[in-house]
Amino acid sequence: MAMESDKVMFEIYREAAYTGKFRVVYYTELNENNKEWEINRALSGEHFYDGFIKNYRKDEAKDIVDSILKRLNDGEKLTSEDVENALSEHIAAG
Repeated sequence: MAMESDKVMFEIYREAAYTGKFRVVYYTELNENNKEWEINRALSGEHFYDGFIKNYRKDEAKDIVDSILKRLNDGEKLTSEDVENALSEHIAAG
């Protein structure tokens, strides 16, 4: 069984300088090669949602995040509550 401390920090944001599309960054999975670029890209965008997902079954949670991004980029209006409801089984305490 995974420890609650095993979690992945992420943020959903909207690009401001490029395409205006919604994107996600998984901060705790960045490496030295892409850390600075990805963080700067997210910081220059418009924050939408951030939180932690459990490391246990994180691939399933990432699939849900991908479907949320698709819906947002297709023009659907979602709220942070919609994101929390979709990820409810995967959210880890901050």
